[in-house]
Amino acid sequence: MEKATSILPPHIKLSHSLIDLPRVGLGTFKLAGSEVTSSVSRALEIGYRHIDTAVIYKNEELISSALKQHGIAREEVFITSKISPYQQGAERARAAALEILQRLDSSYVDLLLIHWPGASKTKTTDPANAKLRLESWRVLEELYEQGKLKAIGVSNYEESHLKELASHAKIMPMVNQVEVHPQRPNTCLRQLCQDLGIAVVAYASLGCGHLLQNPIVLDVAQQTGKSPAQVLLRWGLQKGCAVIPKAANPGHLIAAGELLNWELPGDLEARLDGLENGTKYCWDPSGIA
Repeated sequence: MEKATSILPPHIKLSHSLIDLPRVGLGTFKLAGSEVTSSVSRALEIGYRHIDTAVIYKNEELISSALKQHGIAREEVFITSKISPYQQGAERARAAALEILQRLDSSYVDLLLIHWPGASKTKTTDPANAKLRLESWRVLEELYEQGKLKAIGVSNYEESHLKELASHAKIMPMVNQVEVHPQRPNTCLRQLCQDLGIAVVAYASLGCGHLLQNPIVLDVAQQTGKSPAQVLLRWGLQKGCAVIPKAANPGHLIAAGELLNWELPGDLEARLDGLENGTKYCWDPSGIA
């Protein structure tokens, strides 16, 4: 597994793409209304140039508006969005992608992901899931070739889903966005992604907040002089992931530089590694056929 150095470059080179992925981005899950505007504005002020959203977050238009209010050029910001499980299949995926462009008021999306390997209202064991997600992927490949998408990828794909896609894809996914934190490092999945040239974006880096009060995390934070959130996010970065922290209170956002310019010592990183117990705080896609 690739080992990070103390001073990390701010971007990850994406395979098959002319653009680079910022290592630190703003997550916007569950952010709505004025929270979106204030968080995006604060993130831009402290150096973020990656905003992560999704159709099911229902905040793409607010993000577009916040970027305009801030006066930043569209090409200076990397935007990730995701088509939802309700939009799997050729026709729905194509319509979804074009609607995302409209809501973002942009001629392109930097990175578009298939949010989930399953299709809504389809049993997890139904082979139709595989058929529909491959149809969705064909749409992403097509729009990528047309330049409407600068990069394409998936989210919540397990090893089986990635291997299946790799056997059918004309263009390999450039990103897999998955849950990664010390209790669930997803080591085998991350290794497969590295072998396939797929960048990993970690979500739920703080264990949905549960890890912020963990005694070991608190001790490591005290020893490094960093906050628990900084420690957990830096741990993810040192595993080679990009991270997308979010904060409903913009004052809690951590500047990208505060995560990229220091190193978690090996012995302390190992202590966090020891927290691994398989705990999953978010959705579980492992049973989807």
